[in-house]
Amino acid sequence: MKNILKSGLLILTFVSLSVAHAIVPVPAADQSEPIAITGAVIHIGDGTVINNGIITFEDGMITGVGTDGDGINLSDHLLIDVQGRHVYPGFVLPNSTLGLLEVNSIRATADVLEEGDINASVRSAIAYNTDSEIIPANRFNGILTAQVAPQGGLISGSSSVFKLDGWNWEDAMLSEDVGLHLHWPSYTQRQRDSETGLFETVENENYEGQTQLLHSLFQDGQSYTGQPLNLNLMAMRPLFNGIAKLFIHADEAKEIISAIRFARRYGVQDIVLVGGAEAYSVVDFLLAQDVPVIYERIHELPLRDWEDVDTPFKTPFLLHDAGIKVGIGGGATSIDRQRNLPFFAGTAAAYGLDRETALSMITSANAEILGVANRVGSLEVGKDATLFISEGDALDMRTSQVLGAYIQGRDIDLNGTQQQLYERFRDKYENQLER
Repeated sequence: MKNILKSGLLILTFVSLSVAHAIVPVPAADQSEPIAITGAVIHIGDGTVINNGIITFEDGMITGVGTDGDGINLSDHLLIDVQGRHVYPGFVLPNSTLGLLEVNSIRATADVLEEGDINASVRSAIAYNTDSEIIPANRFNGILTAQVAPQGGLISGSSSVFKLDGWNWEDAMLSEDVGLHLHWPSYTQRQRDSETGLFETVENENYEGQTQLLHSLFQDGQSYTGQPLNLNLMAMRPLFNGIAKLFIHADEAKEIISAIRFARRYGVQDIVLVGGAEAYSVVDFLLAQDVPVIYERIHELPLRDWEDVDTPFKTPFLLHDAGIKVGIGGGATSIDRQRNLPFFAGTAAAYGLDRETALSMITSANAEILGVANRVGSLEVGKDATLFISEGDALDMRTSQVLGAYIQGRDIDLNGTQQQLYERFRDKYENQLER
């Protein structure tokens, strides 16, 4: 039996912060031997915490979770004693632009928007770029699985769920074409007054036309037989036979009700609300419709001037307390916010939620909502060994320090642009102090 005791210094080698590495790390090799992590505080992801726990995995799958008293077989395992550090399931980021967008201001790096209102046939899967420099920045915060969604128009296309490690999109695929994305038109819109130069809220004059376009599309989609060939209508078929979900993007209460009633009218059964800024005001409706919510606006101001400034912070608690299944998103596909997913959950935990419940909203709840809970989202025997080790509480930016991560048992290189920049300027200023 191999027995490796890793001290606080040695465990940092998980991070592999050598500046000699490429900015985008090479995908990890398959797990070559059974691994047992011992002495851990294990956060299962469903609200359960195991102190001084053991987790074992082999061939990319979890084979044991428990304590010394559970008789978990450790023979022939590589033993890693983490000495009281925390083990979490990899965080699951919904509704992201990872691999589709690099720099907002440079059009050549953006493959996230399509022209036109109806783009049902667009698939994020084949556009996903595994060499994105944004991906390592997310992995370093424990985000190891992500739903990648297209944007633009009323029907943006279909999203897929990816493992954040792989040579290409086929390697990284976890679940393909999980659902279509509907951006319900807003009743109002913001525009600049040409005389004063100030922004004001006005009625959306195109609302009726946009909703009528959606009605025509769904009517045609329901009756479409496959002939003549229409790629948009063909892409709609999984909605009506229950294979795919419909992710409805809406924030205001009236829009949420209108959008869900619209989808139900056409027989769409599997609906997820994304955004949900005012979901707390229509909880009875959401419960009656059995619609889960991916809440996106924790670190933002309320939509209404008269609302409490902490309304976005406590909305996950209000929805959960009402009995709604809630997942937390990464900030409505904002490229500079997605990596802060665990800290959004930390804020929610400070405003009413139990800490492990908040954790479940970025692990098991998100996995269930996206339809991948049989693979990721919790540390259970038979699921993928997609997990990470943290020095402290991973929901607190003051203590979160990811020391090592595994995706399907593969030891992931956590190096990236930010780590290289840190070392570069640390060395620079250390040298100046020594002079």
